[in-house]
Amino acid sequence: MSYRITMTREAEALLLNLPAREQRIIGDGIAVRLRDQPRSLSRAIKLLEPNPLAAYELRLGDLRVLYNVDEENAEVVIVIIGRKVRNTLIVEGEEFHGHQGDLAN
Repeated sequence: MSYRITMTREAEALLLNLPAREQRIIGDGIAVRLRDQPRSLSRAIKLLEPNPLAAYELRLGDLRVLYNVDEENAEVVIVIIGRKVRNTLIVEGEEFHGHQGDLAN
């Protein structure tokens, strides 16, 4: 089954703020890894601990794409795009905590 890929407005804005090369890396990674088997765990796809923001993380080098899968509508919803620096997710130049239990940044 092929999934439709959508992005929240925030994720789309985050993507557009990245350099063109990183936009291509993310676009290609999403197309290759999420279109057909977004729930298939691998080195690149990680199931996140239960949290209110996203269920899955796509790893593309130091770039991270947090997303949810809506099986009923065959849709992958990209929620956040950021960069992993050591053990910290950086979104728009700031440490992001919304994926660790609450929706506040």
